[in-house]
Amino acid sequence: MQRRQGRVNAGLLLLLYQISQVGLQNIPSVTLGVLALNIFLFLNPVRPLTEVCISVHEVFYKKDWQRLLLSSVHHADDWHLYYNMISMLWKGIMLEKKLKSTWFAYIIAVFSVLIGVVYMVLEFMLVKILDDPSYEMTCAVGFSGVLFALKVLNNQYNPGRVSSVLGLQISSKYACWVELVAIHLISPG
Repeated sequence: MQRRQGRVNAGLLLLLYQISQVGLQNIPSVTLGVLALNIFLFLNPVRPLTEVCISVHEVFYKKDWQRLLLSSVHHADDWHLYYNMISMLWKGIMLEKKLKSTWFAYIIAVFSVLIGVVYMVLEFMLVKILDDPSYEMTCAVGFSGVLFALKVLNNQYNPGRVSSVLGLQISSKYACWVELVAIHLISPG
């Protein structure tokens, strides 16, 4: 889980272009802050990805609890950052206006930690159910879990909407799943 150094970050450049197209003045404050934090930590990671990723082994057994928060704001590469932050931009604009900034910030903070806990519980269950200890070592980074939780909220507050995913019109309640499959096909791993 090493980021390649010394190359043009096309995903980052495209993300910055997309943000400029929306316009900073049109992005609510918490959403803009989340985007800025994730971009900043992509360019200046707190530690290497192997030291911030979340796993049962590192968090539960080694008691490295800060990974619960750090893992969600670090990304494996520029395309991982791009897909997550474009999704955050769209969801943030819709939800922050509806929920107001203070409540939205609280939700982001809580989801950022809880998603890590859910990930670890699922990995721990896989270890027990499949009797395969390798799942304790599986390490993950990224904001995707928070985005899927926000998608559920968005569907709750905006029922019956239709979303466009890769040009296809899909009911919003299924769009997050189509988005997940599309991202996996475009950027596996």
